[in-house]
Amino acid sequence: MTAIKHALQRDIFTPNDERLLSIVNVCKAGKKKKNCFLCATVTTERPVQVKVVKVKKSDKGDFYKRQIAWALRDLAVVDAKDAVKENPEFDLHFEKIYKWVASSTAEKNAFISCIWKLNQRYLRKKIDFVNVSSQLLEELPKVTEESVPSGENQSVTGGDEEAVDEYQELNAREEQDIEIMMEGCEYAISNAEAFAERLSRELQVLDGANIQSIMASEKQVNILMKLLDEALKEVDQIELKLSSYEEMLQSVKEQMDQISESNHLIHLSNTNNVKLLSEIEFLVNHMDLAKGHIKALQEGDLSSSRGIEACTNAADALLQCMNVALRPGHDMLLAVEQQQQRFSKLRENFARRLASHLNNVFVQQGHDQSSTLAQHSVELTLPNHHPFHRDLLRYAKLMEWLKSTDYQKYEGLTKNYMDYLSRLYEREIKDFFEVAKIKMTGTTKESKKFGLHGSSGKLTGSTSSLNKLSVQSSGNRRSQSSSLLDMGNMSASDLDVADRARFDKIFEQVLSELEPLCLAEQDFISKFFKLQQHQSMPGTVTEAEDTDGGTLSRQHNAGTPLPVSSEKDMIRQMMIKIFRCIEPELNNLIALGDKIDSFNSLYMLVKMSHHVWTAQNVDPASFLSTTLGNVLVTVKRNFDKCISNQIRQMEEVKISKKSKVGILPFVAEFEEFAGLAESIFKNAERRGDLDKAYTKLIRGVFVNVEKVANESQKTPRDVVMMENFHHIFATLSRLKISCLEAEKKEAKQKYTDHLQSYVIYSLGQPLEKLNHFFEGVEARVAQGIREEEVSYQLAFNKQELRKVIKEYPGKEVKKGLDNLYKKVDKHLCEEENLLQVVWHSMQDEFIRQYKHFEGLIARCYPGSGVTMEFTIQDILDYCSSIAQSH
Repeated sequence: MTAIKHALQRDIFTPNDERLLSIVNVCKAGKKKKNCFLCATVTTERPVQVKVVKVKKSDKGDFYKRQIAWALRDLAVVDAKDAVKENPEFDLHFEKIYKWVASSTAEKNAFISCIWKLNQRYLRKKIDFVNVSSQLLEELPKVTEESVPSGENQSVTGGDEEAVDEYQELNAREEQDIEIMMEGCEYAISNAEAFAERLSRELQVLDGANIQSIMASEKQVNILMKLLDEALKEVDQIELKLSSYEEMLQSVKEQMDQISESNHLIHLSNTNNVKLLSEIEFLVNHMDLAKGHIKALQEGDLSSSRGIEACTNAADALLQCMNVALRPGHDMLLAVEQQQQRFSKLRENFARRLASHLNNVFVQQGHDQSSTLAQHSVELTLPNHHPFHRDLLRYAKLMEWLKSTDYQKYEGLTKNYMDYLSRLYEREIKDFFEVAKIKMTGTTKESKKFGLHGSSGKLTGSTSSLNKLSVQSSGNRRSQSSSLLDMGNMSASDLDVADRARFDKIFEQVLSELEPLCLAEQDFISKFFKLQQHQSMPGTVTEAEDTDGGTLSRQHNAGTPLPVSSEKDMIRQMMIKIFRCIEPELNNLIALGDKIDSFNSLYMLVKMSHHVWTAQNVDPASFLSTTLGNVLVTVKRNFDKCISNQIRQMEEVKISKKSKVGILPFVAEFEEFAGLAESIFKNAERRGDLDKAYTKLIRGVFVNVEKVANESQKTPRDVVMMENFHHIFATLSRLKISCLEAEKKEAKQKYTDHLQSYVIYSLGQPLEKLNHFFEGVEARVAQGIREEEVSYQLAFNKQELRKVIKEYPGKEVKKGLDNLYKKVDKHLCEEENLLQVVWHSMQDEFIRQYKHFEGLIARCYPGSGVTMEFTIQDILDYCSSIAQSH
């Protein structure tokens, strides 16, 4: 084993600057035995690195090679398997567990002992040693000189390692002294005993010299002691003088203490006086209300601008006095308590006086405005409340004061304002809408027909009557309609364009009057009642919207302001209470407009959408935006109902069995609807709704045109399809509706297809016998007979061909074409003017058949000289002559 250690040290570890400390011959447990060596090594350079290296003998020779190395710091557990019995097996736990079997138990123990010593010496992390004898870890094995490889300076044992660490190298001076000594004793190398004896003698000589030097200094020591004694005596004398001085100063110290104490008391008194004066000045300056302010609060004129300003300043001063932050102990002073009671009484009396005055102003406003209602209503304008708002805004600061000092009275004023103003606005708005309804229906007779009537210049029409139109009236309108539709609603074609323009103008005027009215009132409420109108704060509304006079806000203690989210909600609820009649009146007006003319829903949808969009840009959560949004839903529902009625009209159309169909009524009405809608919805916000309606309507038109064409008895199906789809295509081409491009192409295709079908069907075979003859010729060719040999067939020889051709002279052909023209003229309607188009198509088809016959004659009867008795030019002349004669 020693030879192996020397070989491993020399060949493997010395080149890597490592020292081999322990080695064990092992093989893997449970496998075919392949011996290798586990080596414990340390590096010769600092910092020292400790490793466990696996060394294996090469398969190609007798040299050893380094296979794998583990750092000792990665070793977690050393398991010796059994601490009592001898067992060569042991495990090393690195990143995984390696199981080994040593060649002998002694080698295993020596290796484990070396690992333990290296762990104790070099690693901070301690390795767990499991099933290892305690004696093996406590006693370090003695290592003979044979265990160290030759040429090494240190052994494995712990004692040798410590000796190496305790050795100190000689410095340069020590080396020089030793060299001088060695030079003086040349024989020291050859005779060490003589050299040691000489060193001993020189050491004795040095010791004697040291003793003599000490004895020579004793005399000087005695002199030094004498001087010290004299110095002590001088110190005692100085201490006696200092004691006398201290006794003399003691009396002076007592007097100075008395003076200092007196000065402290004087300073303390002055400090207390200054603090007392500061407290008194604080209370006087902050809790003293001027007599002028007190007089203004008690007797100030709340009806004049100067009096309002004086009361406002006095109220602010009172609020500052009441809200002053008192210092600790001030509330225990009787004067402070009395002053606070006086302030509270002033506040209560002034708040009561202010609330009473403002209530009177609210009542006065309701009575004063009523005298101008009739004049404004007749002009279809709403009364201007700006003067009233301007007068009330003078009290805005006082309302803010009342809100912060007495919230209960502030809330009572809010409710009273809503009660009085809601009744005023209700009268004004209802009269305004009555006039709008009369103006929409036109003359007085027409207004009576819709349930409206007037007397002595003031409107007394019942709103409920607008919801029920006279059945007799709508029945009369239906009976006068030139349309073939049998519907419950009036046809849009019954009304003049001017009527629709007038309705549109009136509806726009109604919305234009309501919008500034609501915005002005909302702006006034936010300023007068000091509510945050536009400040956006997170929060959800938890109170129900009460439009019948219920509680509009949460219960608050007096002087407790509303949070911002509740203030915004309070504005909205106040607007709902004040203008609670706007939404139902708008809905009634919309219902009236829809029953006058269902196409009015188009105007209302565009106008209402624009006003909703404008209101939402100003404030999406405002009362105006919410109300108009709700009404817009009703308008959109009426618009959808109008579209549904148009589709239902198409489905219920009835066609006369005795007359031509022509352009169907719902096709013409779609043209009217589309033309009207395009003029109304130009650059409108709700264009998408119209596009959806277009898609529904055009699909209904297509389906029902085909349905009517299939049911038609007088007019051929192809004619009905051709004329109506031509009309639809022309309409879509003229209006250029982008969302109906696909339907436009489809209409053109249907028109073209049915035109071709009608031409082929109506023209048929004008040269019937000639056509049958050539059909036979084509049949023979199809059977395999060559075209030039067909003339040898008995039934299809030249004589038979000439016989058939003679039956169709030019006069007969012209007569047949004239009869065909009359037949087509009976089928087609005049308004669509397709007769010449159809006739030209028939002419082209007839010429095509003629050319086909000529081609067959040229191919099957070459050189026969057989020709038709009329030419293509004759056909063109016939057709032109017939068209001109009719």
